[in-house]
Amino acid sequence: MRIIGCDLHARQQAVAMLDTTTGEVVSMTLKHEGNNVREFYSSLPRPVRVGIEATGSMQWFVNLMEELGVECLVGHPAQIRAAEPRKQKHDRRDADLILKLLAENRFPAIWLPSKELQLLRHRHQWVRMRTRIQNALQSIALANGLRRGTALWSHDGQNMIASLPLAPHTAYRRNELQAMYAKFETEIEKLNQRVEEQACGRPRARLLMTHPGVGLVTALATEVFLGDPARFADSKALASYVGMIPREYSSGGRQRLGGLSKQGNPLLRFLWGEAGAHAVRRDPELQRFYRRKLVQKGFGKASVAVARKLGIRLWIMLRDQIEYSEFCRRGQKQQKSSEACAGMPETRNGANSHRPVD
Repeated sequence: MRIIGCDLHARQQAVAMLDTTTGEVVSMTLKHEGNNVREFYSSLPRPVRVGIEATGSMQWFVNLMEELGVECLVGHPAQIRAAEPRKQKHDRRDADLILKLLAENRFPAIWLPSKELQLLRHRHQWVRMRTRIQNALQSIALANGLRRGTALWSHDGQNMIASLPLAPHTAYRRNELQAMYAKFETEIEKLNQRVEEQACGRPRARLLMTHPGVGLVTALATEVFLGDPARFADSKALASYVGMIPREYSSGGRQRLGGLSKQGNPLLRFLWGEAGAHAVRRDPELQRFYRRKLVQKGFGKASVAVARKLGIRLWIMLRDQIEYSEFCRRGQKQQKSSEACAGMPETRNGANSHRPVD
C-alpha cells in the first residue's frame, strides 16, 4: 500500500509518498500542468491513500481521486498544523507532516457533504448578486423620487423606473442593471427548480419541510450539511458544529464569553436565521421563546437564539425521522411529564414549576 501526504496548492503540490511494503519514502513536487497529476496518480499500484488539507480549491482534486478510485482523506487544517510544534513551515515539511499523521493513524479527517452542496452555494451566490443589483436600482429610484418599496420589482414597478428621466450616464447604468436583474431572475428560477427536484426527491428533506417556516432550500441545506444525524451526540454538539455557540476565553474561576464562534458553515447559519424569522410567525412556542428573548437580550441575540432552536428542532426531526406534528405531540407530552428534551419546552425547579428554561 502507498500512503501519500499531499500539500495541495493552486499551481503545484508537494508530495511525500510512503511504500508500506519496503518502507521507502519519496518526496517530489508535482506541477499542475497538462495531465501530470492524472498520469502520476493513475500509474500508482493500488491500494493508495492520499491525505490533503481542506482548502477552497481542492474540489477538482477530490473529484479526480474519486474518478481514479484512490482513497482521499481531507483533514482539518488547524488540527494538522497543531500537530507540528516547530515554527519552520514550508511545502515539503507540510507534506511530510500529513504523511506522518496518516502513517500513525492520527490524521484528523473531516466529514464532507454531498455534491448538492455545490448547487446550494451556486444559488446563494447568484441570490447575493441579485440583491446587490436590487439595492443599486432602489438607490436610483429613491434618488429620483420614486418610492415603491418591494413593488419596484413588479412589472409596473420596472416600467416606472425605466420611464424615469435621468442623466445619460445614470440612464445607461439603470438600463444595464435592469437587464442584469432580468437575467438573474431567470437563472435563479432555473436553480430554484433544480433545488425543488432535489428536495422533493429526498424523504428526509420532505420531512423537514413539514416544520413551519422551512422551505425547499433550508430543508435541502440542512440535510446536506448535517448528513447523518447520529454524528452529533447532543444538541450542544450540533450547535458547536454549525458555529452557533459563543467564543470563550476562560481561565481559573473566571468565565469570559464573546460573540458567536462562527466555526461552521455560514450558509447554513444564514438559512436557519432566515427560516427562524418566518417560523416565529407560525409556531406558537417559538413565538413565545422569541418574545421572551427579545425583552431579555435584544433583537440580535433573540434572532440567533431562535435560529439555534430551529436548527436543533430540525436535527431532532432528522434523528428520530418524525414530522412536525409528531414533534409537537412529543413536546406536549414532555411538558405534561415535566421531563426536559433538547429543542422542546423544558421545566426547572421541580415538577411543580412550569417556567420555561431559556
